[in-house]
Amino acid sequence: MTDARSSLLVDGYLDHLRLERGLATNTLEAYATDLGAWLRHVEDAGESVERASAETVLSFLVARSREGRAARSQARLLSAVRGFYRYLCRERVLRADPTELLDTPKLGRRLPSVLSREEVRRLLAAPQGEAPEAVRDRAMLTTMYAAGLRVSELVGLELADVNLEASFLRVRGKGAKERLVPLGGHAGEVLGLYLGEVRPGWSDGGERAVFLSRRRRRLTRQAFWQGVKRYAAAAGITKNVTPHQLRHSFATHLLLGGADLRAVQSMLGHADVATTQLYTHVGGERLAAVLQRHHPRGRAD
Repeated sequence: MTDARSSLLVDGYLDHLRLERGLATNTLEAYATDLGAWLRHVEDAGESVERASAETVLSFLVARSREGRAARSQARLLSAVRGFYRYLCRERVLRADPTELLDTPKLGRRLPSVLSREEVRRLLAAPQGEAPEAVRDRAMLTTMYAAGLRVSELVGLELADVNLEASFLRVRGKGAKERLVPLGGHAGEVLGLYLGEVRPGWSDGGERAVFLSRRRRRLTRQAFWQGVKRYAAAAGITKNVTPHQLRHSFATHLLLGGADLRAVQSMLGHADVATTQLYTHVGGERLAAVLQRHHPRGRAD
């Protein structure tokens, strides 16, 4: 059983994350789990949170590695402990941070899977015809790709979040953080067609969600996911297409087109630019392949 003082310090940090940084519930639960494991390790080592050394933190990571934890999981654990100690130093509970000189475990880089521009074109064109569902689904796919939205952000859009005249959306992302995202002219036309001709027939005036079903209810993430799978098959795309790939493709295509990294970070709602930089590696690999295929000095033969 951990000592009361250490538990109170962890609770204070979690309250800070929830109230001042607005982290989502799932993220807070992950922090609580990781810091709970840290508290147990500290007690097993006969120490306390306030007396723990860099060696104690290192032994914590080594123990997790011996349990079979991957480098990514170890990095998350260290991130949780490091954030906790930085908080204690800012609050002047501690004068020294035991994690300060520890390196994050090296991670195998997982590059996001993206669609080509041609695959995106075919996917967005897959909901054919003027049936209400087809008009709605074209609007959803086009809006998601044009604004780089998460699926939860897409289905969470409300009428007050859409400004077609100024061509932007107000998006509520992770941790309830809001951002303004520009909407291109074509996407605005497609979304405007749905809002003007389809949605009024499905609305009873009470539901404020942008995207509705025939039952006059907010369309669910699951229903949209199923639609993406159906349209990908209709478009002849053999990849395992997910809604999130449209967001990945949005970012990659912008960066390949020369967009500023910080601007893309802002549109995606990434707190850390390092997350956005992952897409530059996707683009870099593709550019290298193009160079090798087409440049006269690109091939070894």
